[in-house]
Amino acid sequence: MKRLFLGAATLALMAGAVSAQDADTSGKRIALSNNYAGNSWRQAMLSTFQETADQAVAEGVVAAADPYTTSENQATEQAAQIQNMILQGYDAIVLNAASPTALNGAVKEACDAGLVVVSFDGIVTEPCAWRIAVDFAAMGKEEVDYLAGRLPEGGNLLEIRGLAGVFVDDEISKGIHAGVAEHDQFEIVGSVHGDWAQDVAQKAVAGILPSLPEVVGVVTQGGDGYGAAQAFAAAGRDTPLIVLGNRQDELKWWAEQRDANGYETLSLSIAPGVASLAFWVSQQILAGEEVPKDLTVPFLKITQDTLDEALDTTPEGSVANVSYALEDAQQVIAEAK
Repeated sequence: MKRLFLGAATLALMAGAVSAQDADTSGKRIALSNNYAGNSWRQAMLSTFQETADQAVAEGVVAAADPYTTSENQATEQAAQIQNMILQGYDAIVLNAASPTALNGAVKEACDAGLVVVSFDGIVTEPCAWRIAVDFAAMGKEEVDYLAGRLPEGGNLLEIRGLAGVFVDDEISKGIHAGVAEHDQFEIVGSVHGDWAQDVAQKAVAGILPSLPEVVGVVTQGGDGYGAAQAFAAAGRDTPLIVLGNRQDELKWWAEQRDANGYETLSLSIAPGVASLAFWVSQQILAGEEVPKDLTVPFLKITQDTLDEALDTTPEGSVANVSYALEDAQQVIAEAK
């Protein structure tokens, strides 16, 4: 699961480095502004960005590529971080935003100062920025479509949301509710925020379970499925059909349940490697490439048939991932034109 589009990652990065050097971005500096690092997805995202950035710098593609994460997950703090990046003379900012709108002022300041801003995952609505995202609403709806296929009689659902106020949380939840509206044999009887973290989700689910009737399915956003399973087990309740989010502990639990009793589900999420795609997109813009403002990438889906492969290639404590090279970014850009 290391590459999404092309062949060997090393060969692709070497080829990308040559092309990027020809485009003469060797003096450019790119910064990553990240609002949150408190779960395995964000840690994998930071790691993938760092690996891509370090090799790009070593190959002379860019002069620097530095990651920064705010400590409090506050839009005001991230806005100040962006303003500091402007003052530090960066040429581009790759942005995973705390809010789709609250950072627009700082993003506009960066654009007005001549910086390229590429937002991903948590995207912004400021028109001067570029945006890279999966169709999160479609991802949420697919969860309910899957449950409808597995549980045609329907029943009660528990929704576990992500970080409140973040674009990704709003969009996935919107898709889930659209799916329930279409498959009206289901009803969402409870909703909690799990912050995309297993421990937070487990505590939140444990707190709401005593007030809920029988639950046949749990719709999630990633980083919360295993915590939900633990909460149901601790409460002595039957394990519902939980849609998972590609975390290694979730995949391991799924495999154990499959082997013990035939448990079957679906797992899907945006790949943390989208940070490497955002890096290469920003490099291409700096190189003078005309890039559409909105780019879409597929979400990473794991099924019963691909579970073992995904588990084998996902490090303990991390999340299933793909990384992107320059050619991948060029393909995404070309497909968006």
